[in-house]
Amino acid sequence: MEELIQKIEKLAEVYSVNLKNRIDIRIEEMKADDNSHYLIYRVLGISRQEGQLIDQYQNTGRFLYKYAGAFLEEAATLCLNFKFPNGIKTKIENTIGQRPKTFEIDFLNGNDAIEVKWKDATTDGDHITKEHTRVQVIREHGYKPIRVMFYYPQREQAIRIQETLKTLYKGVEGEYYGGDEAWEYLKAYTGVDLKLILTQIANERVPENGN
Repeated sequence: MEELIQKIEKLAEVYSVNLKNRIDIRIEEMKADDNSHYLIYRVLGISRQEGQLIDQYQNTGRFLYKYAGAFLEEAATLCLNFKFPNGIKTKIENTIGQRPKTFEIDFLNGNDAIEVKWKDATTDGDHITKEHTRVQVIREHGYKPIRVMFYYPQREQAIRIQETLKTLYKGVEGEYYGGDEAWEYLKAYTGVDLKLILTQIANERVPENGN
């Protein structure tokens, strides 16, 4: 277990360094950006200084979201591999439609086809259609589709999408875990309390009441 914790800590450090470097590069690039659109910001009551901060956070926020998701999904996969070293990421042929040609399974362990997501904030109805096809294809290949999503979206429409997906999974005798249930599922499935490990790492880096 100690070796796993060290791997997760090292993974966190790698993602942290890469994120900082990417943000630093983008902020430097922004110094050469055309800021003529600040005229419209000012029309709407936003000062040039406020506009610069908004643009900076908007740009860097996209990197943070991307890196946060990739890190958590990789850390969860480390936990899965810790318990089930023969589990693999794999692709299966789409036996129902032509697009996409294949679907990816994040972690295939025996008959368990586990999809690991940190968050899904989509409000696109097409997402439901694609996911419906995906779980049916997984079933046709003889696997059980299992969705593990650690954070629920905040917006009402996105939440409704997730409720529909949960029904889809149940309809094909799959399993759906979101929010706290996802953390508990991973703990029960692997014997690893990833949330506790990440909380300890977070408190060492940035205490809860820190700045």
